[in-house]
Amino acid sequence: MVSLGVAMGIGRFAFTPLLPMMLNDGVIDLPAASWLASANYVGYLVGALLCMLQPWLWARFPRLPSLAFTQLVRGGLLATGVFTLAMAWTDMPAWPLLRFLAGVTSGVVFVYTSGWCLSQLARLGFPNMGGIIYMGPGAGIVLSGLLASGMVAWHWTAATGWLIFGLLAFVLTAVVWRRLSGGEERLLPLAPLLKKEADKASAVVAIGHGSFEIFLLTVAYGISGFGYIITATFLPVIARAALPSSHWLDLFWPLFGVGVMTGAWLATRIRPGGDFRRLLLGGYLIQALGIGISLWSPSLVGFAVGSLLLGLPFTAITFFAMQEVRRLRPATAASFMGLLTATYGVGQIVGPPLVAVLMQGARSPSETFMLSLEIAATSLLLGAAIFGWMVRVYPVKRPILTVDR
Repeated sequence: MVSLGVAMGIGRFAFTPLLPMMLNDGVIDLPAASWLASANYVGYLVGALLCMLQPWLWARFPRLPSLAFTQLVRGGLLATGVFTLAMAWTDMPAWPLLRFLAGVTSGVVFVYTSGWCLSQLARLGFPNMGGIIYMGPGAGIVLSGLLASGMVAWHWTAATGWLIFGLLAFVLTAVVWRRLSGGEERLLPLAPLLKKEADKASAVVAIGHGSFEIFLLTVAYGISGFGYIITATFLPVIARAALPSSHWLDLFWPLFGVGVMTGAWLATRIRPGGDFRRLLLGGYLIQALGIGISLWSPSLVGFAVGSLLLGLPFTAITFFAMQEVRRLRPATAASFMGLLTATYGVGQIVGPPLVAVLMQGARSPSETFMLSLEIAATSLLLGAAIFGWMVRVYPVKRPILTVDR
């Protein structure tokens, strides 16, 4: 949870509450901010792709080291602190590179933290507790949002904010450093990886799902990345445009984080053995409803309810999707987790540039944001429809235990 709080809550999402401060400091404008956000999402995509391709790369280059997942997580957390601190000490030309590198590390830390922790919990007999892991990004969002709110009240600069968040990343990394050790999960070539997983599952009959089902899951999960990203990136700016005189503007983002934490905790209360696709369908509908409420009522109450509903299934969707991957592809789960994360990254990359393009022909930023949110809500409804179709066409098939004679 702490690892994802650093990599995601700080490495990725600290940019959101600091964006109004950067705009106020005059160091960036909205179109440039959109491309800067996309640099981070491109990095997230690259990190996820590296995770997805890892077994093939290690098979192609046999001299590459067989690192433990926890070693990669440690390195990624340290890098997150470095890249965050550097945002306070460098000029704007270096910012896209720094945000790109922070995205790479967040993608790597996300995949290998998920793989290691979910495997450990499954081995201990508590797979449903995996949802707690995904409270980390929400906690990071709440903490960064509240800190940024205080910085705005004290009239601090965005550079100070980046400095504080970088130091916080190092402190949190130190807290979990010793715990990030052990486990059987390592970087391996494809053939040994398959053999290892086959040995562990020797008493289980294969489920036998076709590739089209994993393809649909991947597409639908990518849609989720696009559906939330516009609101998650520009929420403080959207709120300031709609409610310029409100004293509660800086609390909508922390409220989103509270929703993220609550949804992740509620995911742990769901009894194991259900159909994760039904849960994913419900999560998409909740996020679409949250965006719809913000559109229908751009007021204090509307933004508060919308922020909460958008955050509620945010990381729960990730937890359910990763568990579905473990069900469909138990032998190569980490690689396919990387595939889903990469597709999610593609969806995120498309969102901010869409805002920048729409802004060129719009009469006002508010008009641009409203149209972008309408597109985002529609895409989430499409993702929900895909999961509904999958539930009907592909009934859940559970592994069948056998006894060796």
